[in-house]
Amino acid sequence: MIRRIKIIKIFVIIFSLNFPFSANAQTLEEIIKGRKAMFSENYQNAKKISILLKSKKIEEAKPLMKKISENYKRLLDYFPENTKEGFKTEALPSIWESKDEFNALMQKASDDMIKLVKAIETADNLKTIQKELMWSNCTACHSRFRAKH
Repeated sequence: MIRRIKIIKIFVIIFSLNFPFSANAQTLEEIIKGRKAMFSENYQNAKKISILLKSKKIEEAKPLMKKISENYKRLLDYFPENTKEGFKTEALPSIWESKDEFNALMQKASDDMIKLVKAIETADNLKTIQKELMWSNCTACHSRFRAKH
């Protein structure tokens, strides 16, 4: 009997190592806190980008833009139906009521950050192009899908 239990434990360990954990395996708390952390990171990086572009440090800003783009893509998996409430989420029900629109906005924000990486090379006004391709996406999402704070 003990030998059988050991074999089962070994099988479970080997099986679990072959299958990485996904967002589905995360707890509701991890999902909600994870998305909040990514949005916070995006905001912090956006502020850094503004400072860097103001100082004409274009090459230093590019990795931050790419990171924001990646986060927006990852965020598509961080709004499952069962995470509408709890853990101080500021997500509005409109995310789930208009899921296609929300997902399209996340994808657009991701795509626009990659466009920004390219556009800053030739833009006449870095502040204007940044507003168009970065800050306008933040505003669009917050006005429709985030609770006022």
